[in-house]
Amino acid sequence: MCGIIGVVARGPVNQALYDGLTVLQHRGQDAAGIMTYEKGRLYLRKNNGLVRDVFRQEHMLQLRGHMGIGHVRYPTAGCSSSAEAQPLYVNSPYGISLAHNGNLTNAEALKKELFLEDLRHINTESDSEILLNILAHELAQSGKLNVTADDVFDAVAAVHRRCRGGYAAVAMINCHGVLAFRDPYGIRPVCVGERRTEAGPEYAVASESVALDTLGFRLIRELGAGEAVFITEDGEFHARGCADNPILAPCLFEHVYLARPDSIIDDVAVYKARLRMGERLAAKLLRVWPDHDIDVVIPVPDTSRTAALEMAHALGVKYREGFIKNRYIGRTFIMPGQTQRRKSVRHKLNPIGLEFKGKNVILVDDSIVRGTTCQQIIQMARDEGAKKVYFASAAPAVRYPNVYGIDMPSAHELIAHGRTDDEVGRIIGADRLIYQDLEDLVEAVRHGNPSIKRFDASCFNGEYITGDVTDAYLENLERHRCDTAREQGNNSRHTMTDLAQQLDDA
Repeated sequence: MCGIIGVVARGPVNQALYDGLTVLQHRGQDAAGIMTYEKGRLYLRKNNGLVRDVFRQEHMLQLRGHMGIGHVRYPTAGCSSSAEAQPLYVNSPYGISLAHNGNLTNAEALKKELFLEDLRHINTESDSEILLNILAHELAQSGKLNVTADDVFDAVAAVHRRCRGGYAAVAMINCHGVLAFRDPYGIRPVCVGERRTEAGPEYAVASESVALDTLGFRLIRELGAGEAVFITEDGEFHARGCADNPILAPCLFEHVYLARPDSIIDDVAVYKARLRMGERLAAKLLRVWPDHDIDVVIPVPDTSRTAALEMAHALGVKYREGFIKNRYIGRTFIMPGQTQRRKSVRHKLNPIGLEFKGKNVILVDDSIVRGTTCQQIIQMARDEGAKKVYFASAAPAVRYPNVYGIDMPSAHELIAHGRTDDEVGRIIGADRLIYQDLEDLVEAVRHGNPSIKRFDASCFNGEYITGDVTDAYLENLERHRCDTAREQGNNSRHTMTDLAQQLDDA
């Protein structure tokens, strides 16, 4: 999960890119970067940290130009290294920079192809660098000094033929313009907006529509599955479907947790989808537990508030805020290690004791991934005098790793993997646990756009829609993603000698 943005304007874009990234900060808190272009020169600032910490006044003044791209990052695998902060850059052909959200499931095979056939060297463990080099190689096939929009789209079509997985990317081609494209399943989101000025139209692309809203751009639409848009340096807008057999299957977890509630993704208002999640969760609770003794519904801030409020309304039970959040603590789901996550929960939330004392409470969260957070929150409620503590998840049980760009951990670190709902409830210490049914979650989102026929629900049902995820791939993913491996630093980079040995072995 990362955030991407690109802007082509009639004047300086540095402030627009900065403001857009601050709005997308929830999508990544590990690193941030901006690259701009002016009169044949590139200007770059990127580093580890939040947007507000990476960019100072002196950096902003140096980011000159009327087109540029930006990125906020958190690592789906590998270490938290400033070397892998984006945008990334290659100088041939033309000079191309890229910011990427997602994950390539055939990254290792592509890395070998790039070395053996395309004669390109990959210097990091980032699949974003692989995607950038694939795009650069395919764009070079035109053999032209000045490329057209059709040349760019042909290159993207070749990228789609070679790359598998879930990805949304924005790229800047020196002297030419800004390109954005989305994978053939539309798993990861990216949208495009327009802003009219006296000097002419300006365009922006971003992971979420809320970034466009903040900058005063009118949302045109989400890019379709396999679609690309290309905005020239002069402000000409081009769009084309670039995949052979696109099938829109967007990620369900965007609506559960990742996206801001004020965003619209694939014509579905995230806020409305979460309201419907609450309605359907209440309906299930009444179906399986009609004689419940719940006194109060309390959300786990912040993402679950919308669903919890509608759930309380549907149940006819009081809704109360029981936890106050320290807004200077990051999202625990994307903390890099389990030890850090455990420490941050107590620092992040403080209970309001009078809302718990002597009551039967049901805590509502957007999802349960590792179970670390909800286990501690349930104990907080008991410590404050709650008689009984029930727990409800607005999403189904997360039983499988996500391979398309969300850092859901290895299978054995998922609390629901291989366990029944009752077993999970006992482990987290809840008197009763209610999960959303997958069918209800799908309908809660699809109601906003009935034309969406499929969703990526792989973390819930283990069905990987790209069709290339094998048991061997998941085993390798587990070795790289588990917290133990990260904390021991087992994800070291490959040297050229290591790569050569791998190729010999292959």
